[in-house]
Amino acid sequence: MLSRILGFVRDMIWAQAFGAGPAFDAFIIAFRLPNFMRRLFAEGAFAQAFVPVLAEKQTKTSLDDVKTFISHMSGVLTVALVITVIIFFFCAPLLISLFAPGFHWDGVRYELSTHMLRVTAPYLLFISLVALSGAVLNTYGNYGIPSFTPVLFNVCLILAAVYLGPHFAIPVEALAWGLLAAGIAQFFFQLPFLWQKRLLVMPNPRLHDPDVRRVLKLMVPALFGVSVAQLSVLIDTVFASFLPKGSVTWLYFSERLMNFPLGVFGVGIATVILPYLSRGAASQDQERYNQTFDWALRLLLLIGVPSSIGLLMLAGPMIATLFGHGKFTHHDVLMSTRSLMAFAVGVQAFMLVKVLASAFYARQNIKFPVKVAAFSMLCNMGLNFALIGPLAHAGLALATSISGFINAGCLLVFALKRGIYTPQAGWAKFFLQLFVANAIMIAALFFLTPAMSQWLVWHWPAQAEHLTECVFAALFIYGLALFLSGVRLRHFRV
Repeated sequence: MLSRILGFVRDMIWAQAFGAGPAFDAFIIAFRLPNFMRRLFAEGAFAQAFVPVLAEKQTKTSLDDVKTFISHMSGVLTVALVITVIIFFFCAPLLISLFAPGFHWDGVRYELSTHMLRVTAPYLLFISLVALSGAVLNTYGNYGIPSFTPVLFNVCLILAAVYLGPHFAIPVEALAWGLLAAGIAQFFFQLPFLWQKRLLVMPNPRLHDPDVRRVLKLMVPALFGVSVAQLSVLIDTVFASFLPKGSVTWLYFSERLMNFPLGVFGVGIATVILPYLSRGAASQDQERYNQTFDWALRLLLLIGVPSSIGLLMLAGPMIATLFGHGKFTHHDVLMSTRSLMAFAVGVQAFMLVKVLASAFYARQNIKFPVKVAAFSMLCNMGLNFALIGPLAHAGLALATSISGFINAGCLLVFALKRGIYTPQAGWAKFFLQLFVANAIMIAALFFLTPAMSQWLVWHWPAQAEHLTECVFAALFIYGLALFLSGVRLRHFRV
């Protein structure tokens, strides 16, 4: 949670210091490409394949065998990463043309993003090794250090924006160097804790190691599954690069706000229920499985629907309060508000996808969610073409939301038809309670929220005060309406 809070502080400073323009657009692209590779390999497919093998060796072999495996695996990963970094460095112009083709016609954004991609490329090496060392520490029971490590990432980028930026001819270039420093800082921060557990070893690439080969084989299906979600982000970036300057930035800041409830509640609930669903599936206890899944869906709707409505109705006030200062102009606030409203439509769908996919993962059915995700990605591309003309950057956000509902709908229909999930009694009453409570909250927000013109002229303390009042009033009214309709906390105990 500390890292999430610092992440918002970081974004507030970025918006104030750099605003939305060609320079910050260029940085977002230079940051997104190595980040795509990190999520694809280090934190995604690699982690899913590496951790089970490491855990098996931890329980069945000696510490020396584990250290040998870590040495061989880290060596192979390091070699692959160094090659990737070299490709990124020398092929930066080609990569920018491929993933942000619209920049090719804008000399400033094209040259700046190419330069910053070369600076940020080594970040991929360090942050991927951080993911590996974090996986090792987690396997050996040290969860605190890997959880704290992202705090250093945000601290480095905040310091770069505040202290390095003024010393650069183009201030946003400081963020590229800050990103590289963040990767290095996180890497060296974790080393003493590996040494403490006697797991700090020199990388020694050995591709013939059977366990290394096993990890690589396990990576293949996981790689495809992770890549679908990450490719959707890059495809949206391709479309956004053709839009007016600032569009990439507007989408970035609105996406950050949209991801907050998704990350806290959607991912959190999916993580909690997966072990319960897995045990129910393994023991063939369908009743327990249905009860757990039913609980998760109701809790998700209870949280997700008001989250989506709140983001939609308070989009302008949130953007104005958090980002609308310094170089982030009123125009930037209004443009970011449009894309946040479009993203808000899909918040509930994005949450549902996380939980619905868990129903299949618990039954070791990974292929179907991947196929559905691939289909929704194709739908997203088609919707991008249809909506980018009339709605510009907000059209890309709306396309993402609609494809999220397509994804969630396909998963739910299949789960119901195949008997993977059978709804419990009481859904009609629950939907009525949910509808009434949210309708009352909408009416309250409509009367409580000041006009957008007011938010744009208020200073930050007044903005923060009024936004806090609106949020807490909405939460209180929503909770009270649920209580009066008969909803109780005991109904949501798994």
